Amino acid sequence: MKKSILIFSLLGILSCTSKDISIEEISFSHNNSNAQPSLVSNNGSLSLTWISSDEDMNAELNFRQFKDGNWLSPMTLAVGSDWFVNWADFPTHAISGDQVLTSYLKKSAGGSYTYDVFLSLHNLSGEKVKEDFILNTDGFKAEHGFVSIVAKDDEGFLISWLDGRNTVEKDADGNHKPMTIRFAEITNNGDIINENELDASVCDCCQTSITNTDKGPLVIYRDRSEKEVRDIYVTRNIDDKWEAPAAVHNDGWIIYGCPVNGPKVVSNSNNIAVSWFTVYDGKPRVNLSFSESYGASFGSPIQINDNNAIGRVDVVYLNDMEVLVSYMEDDDFDTYLRLKKVSIDGKVSKPITISKIDSGRNTGVPQLEILNDEIFVVWTVFENENNQLKTVKLSSKDI
Repeated sequence: MKKSILIFSLLGILSCTSKDISIEEISFSHNNSNAQPSLVSNNGSLSLTWISSDEDMNAELNFRQFKDGNWLSPMTLAVGSDWFVNWADFPTHAISGDQVLTSYLKKSAGGSYTYDVFLSLHNLSGEKVKEDFILNTDGFKAEHGFVSIVAKDDEGFLISWLDGRNTVEKDADGNHKPMTIRFAEITNNGDIINENELDASVCDCCQTSITNTDKGPLVIYRDRSEKEVRDIYVTRNIDDKWEAPAAVHNDGWIIYGCPVNGPKVVSNSNNIAVSWFTVYDGKPRVNLSFSESYGASFGSPIQINDNNAIGRVDVVYLNDMEVLVSYMEDDDFDTYLRLKKVSIDGKVSKPITISKIDSGRNTGVPQLEILNDEIFVVWTVFENENNQLKTVKLSSKDI
């Protein structure tokens, strides 16, 4: 069942939208509590993974595709009762050729944040290729998560994650050593190859983001300096070598704890776009920056938010010259999930309000993708005493 929703003139005033835009809700039906969505558009297909859980915390990792205007019947790719299920550190996936690689988190010990990254590789038909294999093979009872996956030219997958193997040790001052970020490739057979540590000190629990450019993989994440500056950094693999990490922009945000608010990167030929949350001059901001040199350098940040930024961003390319950014912000009364169109020359559209939204953890991290000329947004709502996924779409021609 579908229903069309018009953004009324009142919402238009609240969001400064210049015209009414039709937003169509796509029915999402599944048993139990559903949350932690990961939405991916790749080679003409749109796919979604999420976790369904019951009152006893038995969890299922589900996968479904969107075709002919509807979500297809879901496939359950993994099940467990010992998972780490969290609003911010959610499973992700990618499609490469006729295969889908998914991630989920399984507890490794009794500590609150001792868990490992597990992967499952399936054919899109549902046939198992390699199930429930561990990504981080260090053997330490520590935090491993915040995974990002992208296809490697239909020949396997590229993956990045936060790895806490060093945090079990303490330095000379008695403090735990910092979180690291690592990278690996996953072959079509499920082998883990070319593993590398990308940065030895990063923010503990912000989402990572990865893209595969024409010149190779590029990873974006929140760094952590000795002085607790936690700005967004980039590292690239050029000619099979990882470059030294560098700041996308020197925001200079000092925070003595993780903001749990990661960046998002997307590429289009040599053009790279990165969106992120930060605090600048004491004010929370959502920024966007472009690179026209495969991420070798980035332009000055463009501020996206008009009101108090919450972040939880996503970004997609609309065409060669424009991207669409999703973000959360609130005013004196409510919180909204909004979109803005931004061009490489710095032109920013007026905001489009997708929905009034809960500012808390139940909302999770909204997901944004584009398929052909349609824009899709998925997020989590709390209805009838359960979490459920909300899916809407709108035409890119209307914005």
